[in-house]
Amino acid sequence: GYHKKAGTPHAEVHALRQAGEATRGATLYVNLEPCCHQGRTPPCTEAIIKAGTKRVVVAHLDPNPLMGGKGVERLRQAGIEVTTGVLKKEALLLNEVFVKHITTGRPFGVLKMAMTLDGKIATVTGDTRWISGPEARVMVHQLRDRYDAIMVGINTIIHDDPLLTTRLVDQTGQDPIRIILDSRLRISPGARVCNLESGAPTIVITTSFYDPVRRKELESMGIEVLVLGGDGKQVDLQCLMEVLGAREVTSILIEGGAGVAYSSLEAGIVDKLHWFIAPKIVGGKEAPGPVGGKGLALLSQAWEFGKMDMKKYGHDVLITTYPQRKGVQTCLQV
Repeated sequence: GYHKKAGTPHAEVHALRQAGEATRGATLYVNLEPCCHQGRTPPCTEAIIKAGTKRVVVAHLDPNPLMGGKGVERLRQAGIEVTTGVLKKEALLLNEVFVKHITTGRPFGVLKMAMTLDGKIATVTGDTRWISGPEARVMVHQLRDRYDAIMVGINTIIHDDPLLTTRLVDQTGQDPIRIILDSRLRISPGARVCNLESGAPTIVITTSFYDPVRRKELESMGIEVLVLGGDGKQVDLQCLMEVLGAREVTSILIEGGAGVAYSSLEAGIVDKLHWFIAPKIVGGKEAPGPVGGKGLALLSQAWEFGKMDMKKYGHDVLITTYPQRKGVQTCLQV
């Protein structure tokens, strides 16, 4: 059993329904503590008790403040044997999006970049198609299908004019909410991301120095414009994460470009890194690298990451790693 989406029965309920009478005296394995409170759906603990389950193995306790081990306690009160902490590390990784959102109220941020062997994301002329191979590009669309939202900067929109949709061959994919960082509201109403035929909303995030005429034009097309940041230089990413989290956006794929990558790292909104490396060299000291911005003065200030997991997609290599930092601030929407 698995939890299909918010508001639908949880994984335990699906599993119990599929098992039928076989649940009596059986052992139930779950990667997250069963809920015991009434939310959008009834408490899973009561379904487990009613099903006659004898034993429940829980990978990790629910970090939801409403829970705090209460689900395990309820099961034990009903005479069910409960074991916790089995494969806890693996389960926390599996539930990383849920854990981040339920404990901070903010979406889980994933920074994805693709670069050549010599660390370039484009040639000196700005050519970007394609750095990575077809297998890696399929993986990127799988990521878009997995996460609630996708975020890019206005320069990516101007130079590449992407759709930012999910396109999977022979599969039905879900388009993510498309978020554009545009401090001066330079986006053209004719940009492909402004096409709302996909059903996925486009939200343009700007600052108080936006063009009011352009805002009216975009909003008349059904595009939402949010003002987050008063200095006119860049969007307040901390505020953006709070706003998205309040809207129950639990995860966001950050696809660049280089300036957005730097700003995201600087703001501390990156929780995971997907870094594709293609076996190509393009050269050119003016060719852009994957992380722009003003840069750090000292190596001691560098953003550090933990163990790197590597996987091949065609001829490309995908490095997945996690930043070794934590810290959450609060903000108010302008």
